Parts: sequence; C-alpha cells; structure tokens
Amino acid sequence: MTQLPNSDRTFLFLQGPHGPFFARLAEMLCHAGAKVLRVGFNAGDAAFWRDSATYIPFDKPQADWPDTFRSLIEERKVTDIVLYGDVRSIHASAVEIANAQGLNVHVFEEGYMRPYWITYERGGSNGHSRLMEMTVKEMREALAGVDQDAPLPPAKWGDMRQHVFYGALYHWHVMFRNGAYRNFRAHRDIPVAHEFRLYVRRLLLMPAQWLERVIATARVRRGGFPYHVVLLQLAHDSSFQAHSSFDCMRDFLETVIDGFAKGAPRHHHLVFKAHPLEDGRVPVRADIRALAKERGIEDRVHYLRGGKLAALLNDARSAVTVNSTAAQQVLWRGMALRVFGRAVYDKPEFVSTQPLPEFYAQPTRPDLRAYKDYRRYLLETSQVGGGFYSAQGRRQVLRQVVDMMLMADDPYDALLHGTAAPRQHLRVVH
Repeated sequence: MTQLPNSDRTFLFLQGPHGPFFARLAEMLCHAGAKVLRVGFNAGDAAFWRDSATYIPFDKPQADWPDTFRSLIEERKVTDIVLYGDVRSIHASAVEIANAQGLNVHVFEEGYMRPYWITYERGGSNGHSRLMEMTVKEMREALAGVDQDAPLPPAKWGDMRQHVFYGALYHWHVMFRNGAYRNFRAHRDIPVAHEFRLYVRRLLLMPAQWLERVIATARVRRGGFPYHVVLLQLAHDSSFQAHSSFDCMRDFLETVIDGFAKGAPRHHHLVFKAHPLEDGRVPVRADIRALAKERGIEDRVHYLRGGKLAALLNDARSAVTVNSTAAQQVLWRGMALRVFGRAVYDKPEFVSTQPLPEFYAQPTRPDLRAYKDYRRYLLETSQVGGGFYSAQGRRQVLRQVVDMMLMADDPYDALLHGTAAPRQHLRVVH
C-alpha cells in the first residue's frame, strides 16, 4: 500500500480497551502530523477521550451505523480506522466497509504472548489474523535476516488491578451517565448494570479469592499425582464466541471431562484453570462439579481461580483449551497441547490432533524447535512490548506502535521486506 504523508492521513478511532490508551495513542499520532477522530457509542467511550473537538457521538439505532460510517469516511476523508477487537458487530461491519474501500485497518488485541505484550495487526486479529494462513516454513524464511534472540516473557501480569478498575469505571459511566446514548446496546449479552456489579464484586473479592487460589494451587502441586490442565476462557470472550464450535462453555466442559474420563489413566487428575477475569456470570465451577460427578471422577477434578499460570504448568503433563492465548506458555514449555477452536498458534508442527481420550492416554509432544521459531516470529512482528492498562505498560507500547501504524507495511510484510523498525527487547522480570 502506498504510504501517504502523515499530514494527509486521518485516523478514525472506534471502541478501544477500557482506560486512556486510545486517547494517548491519538495524541502521539497528532504529534506525528496526522489528524484523529473518535466515534463514541456510550458515555464510557466519551469519558476516556480528552478532546471534545474530535469526538463524534453516535446516538442513532445500531442499524444506522453502516451508513453513518460510510458517510464519515467520505466527509472526513478518513484513511485509517483503529479499533480493539474485530468481532463485535459495530467493528465487524466497519472492518468490512473499510477493507472494501481500501482503508488501513489497525486492530489491537490482548497479546498473543501476554502478559507483557499486546497485539497490533492490520485487517484482523485472532481467527481473522494473517497468521492463520501462514506456515512455520514461511515464518522461518522471513526470520532469515534476524540475528537477535527474542526476549523471555516476564512471569507476571503487571496491570490486572488496573484492568479491573478501568472496566468498573467504564461501566459506571455507561450505567449512570448514558442519557445521551439512548440507542446504545452493549455487545455483551447481560445488562450494563449487571456488568458493573460484576466488576465491583471482582475488585472487592480479590483478597479473599487470592487466599482461596493459593490454598487450592498448593493442594494440587503437593498432591503427588500426575495432572493435566484445562485453560478456561471467559464464556463471553470474543475468541470463544466467534472462533470456536461450541455454543456455550458447558459444551466445552462436557467434551473435556468426558474425554478425560474415557482416556486418562485412573491415577491422573484434571485441573481447570479459570481465566483471571472470571466473574461468575456463567456457573463454570458448578458445571464442572456436576459433570465430573456424573462420570464418577469428582475426586480427580479440581478448579483453580485465576492467578499465575507458570508454577501450575511446570508440573503438568498436558493442556487443553479452546483457543486461549495462555496456550503459548504451554508450548513454550514443550508440553502437549490440544485445541478446539481457531487459534493463531494452531500449527500441525506443535498442536496435537489426537482424539481427546487418546490425547489423555498418551499425548504427542510438540516440535519445540518449530514453536520457538513461531514465537520468535511473533515477537519480531505483531507483539508489542507493554500493556493497555498500566501507565508503564502504555508508555512501552507507544514507544513502538505509533511508528508501526504510520508505516506502509503491516508488521508481517515489514519483517519480510526489511523495513521493520528495531524491536524492543524487554528486560525479564522475575
């Protein structure tokens, strides 16, 4: 794609991660000479955007959004759109229109190598990412000119508290200050007030749940039994809903527990690891308990709330997931992995295709060399050091990603063509 002068580019921001990240990113693009606009769909969007002169409220019925978006592109001479996640309906329709008109589509997501990286791609992410069609052989060829080792990931999330705080604050604004957005409909399937209460409850229960998690994790690690891990996701997460074949979380739980009961040696145990942001809106724990009891294996099945994954994986035999990014930690350790959804890491070199009972009986291990090349490729392209929610994390992302957005090449083509900027090689935090 031909690169326009920065002064001829207009970046239209849609919905972003909770908090000030998009506002700070827009400021940096303005400093580079570009123009920025922001469409807000609710009071939470407005609360985190500092410049009212560039803010455009959308308060019409959602059915009017595609036509409104087309008009904005034409009237404001938009060249680029910026969004967080590409599957919610307002984003999906915007991406389709923007691609048809030849606009740059900048997609942010949580890091494929989280916790200390975020994802930046063009066109789409997760199941819509260009990575889905790439082979490990192609990645190795693109890496031929790179001679610097990729960094190791720090063993901590770093900004989980800020993530929960900004989520609660965002939903507070939507719940109490949304009078100007009467037609707003959340992309979640629960009322905004309920979502706000879940965020607040999560904040208040953090200390008690930390203690419960420590005790439960110690019980598993000191149990002396071989165990397999199931990496759970949020049932309302876009990756689970848009890129898996399961209608609901219970269907996935039943598949896993049934496969384990049929195939695993009788002295092996199964450990379900909840997502760090699990808030109880779906009765995952109760479903696990009921399904395990039906198959007579309730004494071999465990449930752990959130927390750090590294220590749990160090002693595990294998892992199963739909398409959680936490599976990258599994592969990095050379552990057997089985996935049930569309995932950017689902490559035949390192992800098992065995039927689940056979997998639990004798899982095949990944080609660790192939995975290391894949991981290195991601860290040289779409994975940007930092995070969305903490001030330190935002600073680290902005040091790198603004230049990436202004380039003609997307991160993958930039590496292939030799136009990629030097990467940040982050210090490992133990």
